[in-house]
Amino acid sequence: MSLAQTCSQCGTEFLMGAGFCHACGAAREASPDTAIAPNFWKHYFSWTHHLEFHAVQQRLGLATVSLIAFLVGIGCVAGAIGVGLVFSANTVLDWQAVQLWRIEWLLGATVAFLAGILLKKPFTK
Repeated sequence: MSLAQTCSQCGTEFLMGAGFCHACGAAREASPDTAIAPNFWKHYFSWTHHLEFHAVQQRLGLATVSLIAFLVGIGCVAGAIGVGLVFSANTVLDWQAVQLWRIEWLLGATVAFLAGILLKKPFTK
């Protein structure tokens, strides 16, 4: 049994990675392994193109710097939520420390969001 694929029209072996026969020009037929796997992953991860930086930037209509500031602000909000989930307060002093950390994260988010607003390009027609 040969591992190399051959052209169905002229019988010539395909060159590695070739989509067409180099002898007669016939299109290479897709093997079952290569036809199923990409469609499987393409179907289940088709939503990931929405997370691409350029797609998000166009959808929100932000400049690159503004989008980066927005993402940093979202990260700071997530940090403030994470502090509340990770640390528990057993005493009043612990509670005050957790609240101080949350305030610091939220101040960071506020600064990032304001920077994103100030660095946004003005809308022109």
